[in-house]
Amino acid sequence: IKGKNIIPVAGKPLIAWTVEASLKSRYIDDTVITTDSRDIAEVAERFGAEVPFMRPSELADDKAKTVDAVIHALDTLRNAGRVYDVLILLQPTSPARTSDDIDGAIHVFFAKCERGLASVSPVEDSPLLIRSVNSDGEMTPLLDVNSTCRRQDMPEYFRVNGSIYINRVADINPFTSFNDNPTAYIMSREHSVDIDELKDIIIAEYFMKKERGKMTDE
Repeated sequence: IKGKNIIPVAGKPLIAWTVEASLKSRYIDDTVITTDSRDIAEVAERFGAEVPFMRPSELADDKAKTVDAVIHALDTLRNAGRVYDVLILLQPTSPARTSDDIDGAIHVFFAKCERGLASVSPVEDSPLLIRSVNSDGEMTPLLDVNSTCRRQDMPEYFRVNGSIYINRVADINPFTSFNDNPTAYIMSREHSVDIDELKDIIIAEYFMKKERGKMTDE
């Protein structure tokens, strides 16, 4: 999706939902955006975030790794005298994520001896039923276990949903994989919609409208 981070979603630019959730957190000190886009920077600042520097173009192309952009941001802030203990990485493609999700993840992070955390959500299709199919039509199961059991008896599996990552700044290095953080924060599927295709916007808006209706009823 061209210009994805600032396309309208439920009445606001996509990135605005993440900025507002971060600002509503009870624990986050500063909400800083790293981007190479002046348009994204302008929108982020309009909704209350800081954009104290622009990301170099070589850290913003399709081959750039998230950790490299994070390290650049932390180094740039450190050189400006702004030193942080904990990074809370919030990707703007998760508009249904709430400040309660963020604060809940922070609680789990510190309760679990401050090991790296990644948010997850339940998968709809059990890996027990997933197969690869070769050119001869022969199937190979993803998991080498017997899948002959009722669906309701299958164990629950989760996927990293890309919504919240938390790490000690001192632990971050060029080889850090945020997706491989060992501690899980479980989010609902409704709060975990990731905007990748146009259809995801429709799904996110449905759940966000439903959430607002629930808050109004309360």
